[in-house]
Amino acid sequence: MTVVVGVDGSGRTHRLRRLATEASAAVWWPTGLTTARAENQLVVVDDAHRLDPAALAELAAAARDGVPMVIARRPTIDRPELAELDEAVAAGGVELLGALDADGVARLVATVTGRPVSPEVAEAVFAASAGLPAVAAAVATAPPGAPPPALLARVQRRFAVLDVAAVTVARVLALRLDLTDQVLATAAGAAVHELAAALRTLRDEGLLVPDGERMIPAVAAAVLAELPAAERRRIHDAVAGALVAAGTDPVAAAGQLRAARAATPAAAVVYRQAGERLRFTDPAAAIGWFDDAADAGAEPVTLAAGRAEAGALLGLPVEVEHAGPGDPDADRLGLVAGAVAAHQGRAVRAAELLLGAAAPGPVLAVPSLVGIGQMPQARQAAGGPAPAALSRFAEGAVAAVEPAVALPLLIEAAEAVERGAPAVVLPDTPHAVAAVVAVAAGDVATAEHLLIRAAETGIGGPAAGVRHRLLLAWARMRTGRYDTALRELSQPAGADPPGRDRLLRAALAAGIARRRGDIAGLREAWTGVEPLLARRTADLWLVEIVEELAVAAARLRRLTRVTPVLDLLDRVLTGLDRPVSWAVSLDWVRLQTAIVTEDAGAAAETAERLAAVATGEPRPLAQCAAAGRWAAVLAGRVRPEEVLAATEDLVAAELPWEASRLAGQAAIRTGDPAAARRLLERARELSEPDAAAGGAAAAATLSEREVTVARLVLAGSTHREIGAQLYIAPKTVEHHVARIRGKLGANSRAELLAALREMLPD
Repeated sequence: MTVVVGVDGSGRTHRLRRLATEASAAVWWPTGLTTARAENQLVVVDDAHRLDPAALAELAAAARDGVPMVIARRPTIDRPELAELDEAVAAGGVELLGALDADGVARLVATVTGRPVSPEVAEAVFAASAGLPAVAAAVATAPPGAPPPALLARVQRRFAVLDVAAVTVARVLALRLDLTDQVLATAAGAAVHELAAALRTLRDEGLLVPDGERMIPAVAAAVLAELPAAERRRIHDAVAGALVAAGTDPVAAAGQLRAARAATPAAAVVYRQAGERLRFTDPAAAIGWFDDAADAGAEPVTLAAGRAEAGALLGLPVEVEHAGPGDPDADRLGLVAGAVAAHQGRAVRAAELLLGAAAPGPVLAVPSLVGIGQMPQARQAAGGPAPAALSRFAEGAVAAVEPAVALPLLIEAAEAVERGAPAVVLPDTPHAVAAVVAVAAGDVATAEHLLIRAAETGIGGPAAGVRHRLLLAWARMRTGRYDTALRELSQPAGADPPGRDRLLRAALAAGIARRRGDIAGLREAWTGVEPLLARRTADLWLVEIVEELAVAAARLRRLTRVTPVLDLLDRVLTGLDRPVSWAVSLDWVRLQTAIVTEDAGAAAETAERLAAVATGEPRPLAQCAAAGRWAAVLAGRVRPEEVLAATEDLVAAELPWEASRLAGQAAIRTGDPAAARRLLERARELSEPDAAAGGAAAAATLSEREVTVARLVLAGSTHREIGAQLYIAPKTVEHHVARIRGKLGANSRAELLAALREMLPD
């Protein structure tokens, strides 16, 4: 005696036929039970689960009386009479029919099609059928591109006799989503405790994968194929509502609905929520969700703010300036409009929009206000309501007239933003502003550290990432390290960055061309940026960057085109009460253009102004002293020792290219051959790319404390261990390591360790 157990379509009847053939004599129920008793024949009973209680009792009695019997049934025993029969027959053994493996499916396909089957076809049929023989046979013999007719007919027959609850659950499962029991039950309009019975029925019907609660792929396709469009939309809405009601993460819920190709109003709500959730952490994905919401019928006005925020972070064109009080997200749109104006380099417009926006708009306006020289308004705006990180950023921007004072505040702001970025599009990042201020203070190592941190943490989104890379390349180029700039300029051209960063990229290209003596490169850089300069897109934060463009204009005899920009920057500095560091930087730009045009009078006038500057800051001090030497050289008065001393000061201020040019021009103009040779040798030393970094030269730039820290880093000590050994805070150690990385041009810990091993041998 044997019990054959399997879901519908698993081959129960096929197995019974084999057993009947193997017997000496067999009869199929419902005929021949009396004869079977008399002649000891095998009684074969198919679909025992469908028999009425009287038939089951009669068969159980016969089995107990010793009549040979094999029965086939579904896995579920739902009546005592079936249990009694199963117990009587199972004494001879139970055969459980499971799914076929991939090889079994291949053999089945070859049998039903009558031809050899390729591994790829066999694998595809196995995946579609989950190894259920009846489904595999239907898939293998069906025309391509449509649900198998036999499978479609089977689904229709089963749904005609199943109860409504099981059919509804099946239709939700046909979407093949990863739903919890609660969500599945809610979407199907059933109670959770009713779900188990429905799933058990569907599994017995051979509609679910053998070892789970997901629908067999080919069966799901057949269910959806027979589903009217209106009913499918209803189910999509039911699933969307159930996901929201269950508090499912919007992104996960949207993913489920997208997989089901849901495009209904309820799905649109979930898609929009997913976009809102991701707009600051993954703006590209957020744009995709907003697109899906629009396709599903969401009102464009409900998507405008989120789409604008994500687009701004990606650097995409964003038109939001016409957002009015009637817009549901007018406050958000106002903040985005101000940020986008700042990205485009329109600092005046950015300040206007942000001052008129809801909080934290006025605080976000502070860097723009400082940039255009409106210090009283900046101080007033800085006191507005805003998250602590943005308030500290505003405080640092106000203090930027004194870079040494501003830098610690901006570093704190950068660290605070890294710990928890506010949910707004930033007009600029504290990392970028701090980097510009650090370069103005002659502290390129700190600028590099901040920009690398910004790149690692993704502060400000992808568009800000481009800005951070450009600033890093520019800062390193200024110190004679050109590899980063060359890599950045070699990147394939994509969408144009916003106007502010197009200026920065052009300055980078002009700087490299200037240092190579590449007039064609200068012309190309200038051509791309001239329209931007015509719009007077310049502010305090561009003073240092404008130098490269001004020199390019001077070399190309177009200085008059950049003069209005320099005059604008001069007015900005006047509005800020002419802070020393920035005023020196602007006069340094004028000096460089005078040198390029060999205008000795203009150089002398600028040098005279710089000589009157009272400053103790190393970089402005070096520039002021070098200006006097340069003006004298242009006038034909070369004092070699003073020139060499000035070049040393410029190198210490991290301006090696300028030091090289000063030495070179002095060598050309001196009448002393020996002095000319000395000056020319010095110029050549300084003009080599990366002359200030790498090997022993880099080691010479490290302080005694930095060398000590570097050796401990090489020894494998942690920041905490180094701090304990040197009696300093771990945070101080971190800053030492950051400065060492910056001086060595190391972008990663691996690069840092490699450079230190070369520089500090045992």
